[in-house]
Amino acid sequence: MTLGPLTQAPELVISAWYNSKKPIALEQLRGKVVAIYCFQMLCPGCISHSLPQAKKLHQYFSHEDVSILGLHSVFEHHQVMNNQALEAFIGEYRLSFPIAVDKPAVKNPIPETMQRYQLEGTPSLLLIDRYGYLRVEAFGAISDLQVGHWLGSLLSFNPDAFQESSEDNAIGSCNDDGCSIGQ
Repeated sequence: MTLGPLTQAPELVISAWYNSKKPIALEQLRGKVVAIYCFQMLCPGCISHSLPQAKKLHQYFSHEDVSILGLHSVFEHHQVMNNQALEAFIGEYRLSFPIAVDKPAVKNPIPETMQRYQLEGTPSLLLIDRYGYLRVEAFGAISDLQVGHWLGSLLSFNPDAFQESSEDNAIGSCNDDGCSIGQ
């Protein structure tokens, strides 16, 4: 988990949306807590941990209070993880929350939004408070209890809940917890 000075969450740079009739801007979501699950279709940690967690949160929390978004951020295997494959993936895994496709960067394998947030890899979780401030940036598989605690704290406006976790999340190549960029 990365915590720094309180900053406005950068806007997402998106090339396509799924499960949404129109593009979604973070500014439109002010007043709600926003959870963004950054994933890749071929990331083991995304498939086994973060996407099932996102599905559960989307079903559990009121859509007036919490907005769950997926962000397909491809930094490897670009030809395989195209929009047609993503559309099939979304249907196969029955993902019903809005999913954005991170815009590919020119001359860089790391997509635009992933660069803006300086994400380490996938899965990554971004939690944004009701005022648009980035409160949590976490890499790897995060326990349901921890995410529930963070969301509950954001919903009740308890800023003291966001202390650095002693739990280390592995950084490296793909494993059961996630796939890192390898920087």
